[in-house]
Amino acid sequence: MHDAVPERTGRTVEKTPRKAAASGWMGSALEYYDFFIYAQAAALVFPTVFFATEDNPQVAIVASLATFGVGYVARPLGAFVLGHWGDTHGRKNVLVLCMLLMGASTFAVALLPTYEQVGLLAPALLVGLRLIQGFAVGGGRSPGRAR
Repeated sequence: MHDAVPERTGRTVEKTPRKAAASGWMGSALEYYDFFIYAQAAALVFPTVFFATEDNPQVAIVASLATFGVGYVARPLGAFVLGHWGDTHGRKNVLVLCMLLMGASTFAVALLPTYEQVGLLAPALLVGLRLIQGFAVGGGRSPGRAR
């Protein structure tokens, strides 16, 4: 059975553990799907598009996979900053911000110029956008304080 829990507004809300578990599972499935797709792109596409492959193709692949991992570096920072912001300004606002940051940075990756067009600026922009993505994911998954 579902338990009724009082909300801060005075009304009661039903706890729905199945709904929460299903939405958590769906969010994790989407995150791991994104993880898989980005890993494929980092291994197959990014080395030739964003890195110089004439000199040493193995270095281009390693650098491309490093951009994949750099998103994980920003997650704890996003959790710390956006978790605090969610506690003070409301978690719904932070969720919207995280979704906008993630969507905008992912769209911007699709619009990035190639290495042949702008040189070293292409991988630098890619790393910057991956940091923004990691920051947003960290903020979207931060639990914050219990109320």
